[in-house]
Amino acid sequence: MATPDPKVQTSVQIKRTLRAPRAKIFEAFTSPEALKRWWMPGDGFSVPSAEVDLREGGAYRIGMKNLAGKIFHLFGTYREVKPPEKIVYSWQWDGIEEKLGETLVTVELHDVEGGTELVVTHELFPTTEDRDNHNKGWSGCLDHLEKMFCQG
Repeated sequence: MATPDPKVQTSVQIKRTLRAPRAKIFEAFTSPEALKRWWMPGDGFSVPSAEVDLREGGAYRIGMKNLAGKIFHLFGTYREVKPPEKIVYSWQWDGIEEKLGETLVTVELHDVEGGTELVVTHELFPTTEDRDNHNKGWSGCLDHLEKMFCQG
């Protein structure tokens, strides 16, 4: 696991309110078919593969294809799974130059009027540059997630 510099703010937290029930958003984060529809940091990306073993100790692996056609993978292990309210999992890259090491993601889903508040916390980044890059990536992915629920 990467060792963050204690003087650096090493986490990202993004909150969104989505017009969908918690169970549907939980499914979007845990279903391979759903992940293929929205897990893209920007336009022009695609997700040719997604594997999920949704249980504490189970693994996931998501293959993303970038604009240049290169496929790289995100993988990790589920540390906590509480449908439909919380998922905690490790996060590592495979197939790209980045030497980020292992980071940690917590996804929380809260009922609110008109839908669900989604809170994504991604932590343990070794540098502010890594944190900022992932903040952009999450923003792009969550934009696609919102569009998916708007389209039904």
